[in-house]
Amino acid sequence: MDWHHLKDWAQHAAGLNMDALHVYAGIVLQLGAALVMRRSLRSPWPWLVVLVAEFANEYYDYSYEIWPDRDIQFAEGVRDMWNTMALPTLLLLLARYAPRLLVGKADAAAPSAADPG
Repeated sequence: MDWHHLKDWAQHAAGLNMDALHVYAGIVLQLGAALVMRRSLRSPWPWLVVLVAEFANEYYDYSYEIWPDRDIQFAEGVRDMWNTMALPTLLLLLARYAPRLLVGKADAAAPSAADPG
């Protein structure tokens, strides 16, 4: 089974269209890469894993399928890039520049981990 058939199988098994699968795949890949690499979502490395994987996927799609109008095919690839990278990019930016939106404000009454008392 090649990559194209695996993607078709995932689409039918999940009952989602390919655009939705791109969104979910981007998030799952970013979280999985952060877990495996033991990096925070603040780190650009999990985001870069998603970017490289998506470029490889779109290169494969563009090489595997030859549409009569290559401009439309290229535009579809750009849309796939957008769908895949939008939420991982948002998570990266939030984790780096507005982490309180993700973890909340520290409670002043709660003892810190460094406080032995």
